[in-house]
Amino acid sequence: MTQIDKTKPVLVTGATGYVAGWLVKRLLDEGITVHAAVRNPENNEKLVYLNELAVDAPGKIKYFKSDLLQPGSYAQAMEGCELVFHTASPFALDVNDPVKDLIEPAQLGTRNVLEQANNTPSVKRVVVTSSCAAIFGDNADLKNTPNHIFTEEIWNTSSTAKHGAYSYSKTLAEKEAWEIHNKQSRWDLITINPSLVLGPAINPLDNTSESFRIIKQFGDGTFKTGVPKLGFGVVDVRDLAFAHYQAGFVPEAKGRHIISGHNTFFLNMAQTLQPKYGDKYPIPKKELPKWLLWLVGPILNKALTRKFICRNVSYPWIGDNSKSKTALGIRYRPLEETMNDTFQQLIDNKIL
Repeated sequence: MTQIDKTKPVLVTGATGYVAGWLVKRLLDEGITVHAAVRNPENNEKLVYLNELAVDAPGKIKYFKSDLLQPGSYAQAMEGCELVFHTASPFALDVNDPVKDLIEPAQLGTRNVLEQANNTPSVKRVVVTSSCAAIFGDNADLKNTPNHIFTEEIWNTSSTAKHGAYSYSKTLAEKEAWEIHNKQSRWDLITINPSLVLGPAINPLDNTSESFRIIKQFGDGTFKTGVPKLGFGVVDVRDLAFAHYQAGFVPEAKGRHIISGHNTFFLNMAQTLQPKYGDKYPIPKKELPKWLLWLVGPILNKALTRKFICRNVSYPWIGDNSKSKTALGIRYRPLEETMNDTFQQLIDNKIL
């Protein structure tokens, strides 16, 4: 059991990120001093929103210049911290060189942060933001799992640098984390494995993530003829931030945690938007046949390879979130709330 002293500072890597923003808010509201590791602490407009969070909160925020890919660059930020949240990681589905743009940065970033934990005597616990992508590669993998459900015991074995490079990068990065952890005994490691993260951003202008791109397509006409029959796990970013917080401070927490509120499909997600927005926006009402996607998908989007379509379209996604509820005390909010809050934020900021 690891007891974390809340009077000591807590490090958050990638502090300006989508998930990290809500985590920083929670820490500040609890009166904790946050060491925010960011690439550029000066002239960074992204810090405006974090500073606003700190104004009304009992906690304090301090910025440290850090580069995920630079060994030793977290030394100053980690000094005196008992708890480290490593949330920084590249997330993109459309990359030119998967090895250079995704796989190497994810592994090297994890290595740099955890080796710094080895060199910082105060560190007692590290919470790493991994992904359900480290558990499965394609929805078709579900049929090879015990009881046809994804659990924390399962590792992704179907992704490669050529097929599902993002998932492959998350798998290698998490394996790297456990390897480094297992060679020492001073600090413990907890991984958070979210499914697709949706929900409003702390920084309303931070709409560059894949998550916002997906929600935007429900309203901008991209899917007006129909959506692919794609199964997803979905989690609200606010619930995910709470899961991180609990993983940091619940003394008994250990191991991997699937953080996913809902097993759903694109069409179900669209249906939650219909009552409020259906008369003003072209919210999709039906699913596209798989054969049509197979024909035109690769032309419309190079991430929609025929292999991806074959192994994901028409398959459900079913994840077991029971450990997150019992071990971390998570209570997931309704899918309607997540979808509507995100969609409304895109409208308010004139993105839709």
